[in-house]
Amino acid sequence: MLGGFLAADAAAGETKSMDEIEWWEFDTAREMAEQAAGDIGFVIESAIEAHKGARIALPGGSTSDLIFAQLARSKAIDWSKVTIMPTDDRLVPLGDPLSNYRKLEGYFAARGAELVSLVDEAALGDRQEAGRLADARLSLVGWPLDLVCLGMGADGHTASLFPGPDLERAVAGPRERRAVGVKPDPMPETAPVERVTLTAPALTSARAIMVVIAGAQKRAMLEQAIKEGPLSSAPIGRLLAGIDSPIDIFWSAEG
Repeated sequence: MLGGFLAADAAAGETKSMDEIEWWEFDTAREMAEQAAGDIGFVIESAIEAHKGARIALPGGSTSDLIFAQLARSKAIDWSKVTIMPTDDRLVPLGDPLSNYRKLEGYFAARGAELVSLVDEAALGDRQEAGRLADARLSLVGWPLDLVCLGMGADGHTASLFPGPDLERAVAGPRERRAVGVKPDPMPETAPVERVTLTAPALTSARAIMVVIAGAQKRAMLEQAIKEGPLSSAPIGRLLAGIDSPIDIFWSAEG
């Protein structure tokens, strides 16, 4: 099971050594998905038992699809008590194929979960305003989150913490700010649009944090970023270095 949820209270106020990151290794993506979905389900059920509801943030990216499909099939979870948001989203209409909200809606809306969008369609052309509107919406959600599940790009970005003019504000901005609009530089080829992302303080305050990646290339990138810590040129290295609670990394050899 995820170490983060179980150890959150014990770890409060302590600095967590990056040496204590726990890796979970799998031969296939399906094996990883089954274990990751089971652990996410455990965190959700534990949160509901502890404080009558669960609040989680889930990533985009193709690696997450098998996990979401497995998780959505769980009949043990009272989905009416679960609030789900993306860790980040593209500034596109909510029904656009690039929308992370649309993906989550497809898996979990029919189950009865409450979905929170980071994107207001009235601000698609203004990332700063989009970030402000997302931050205001998130102020209505109870914090901290019970679980943050992160993916990672081959370039070392996570959520929408990309190199660019907004990175420092997203990583090292005011701790009370939970979402900001960001412009990646350079723009990703597969989705060349501006984004809204949860900030580093919002992500790292979660009671449990897991990272899900696949393939040898991403593993090498993540290991190097962890080694470099707060001086890493990869956003995920900087993010993980600022986390005090336990971190579980799920890695599949099958990319």
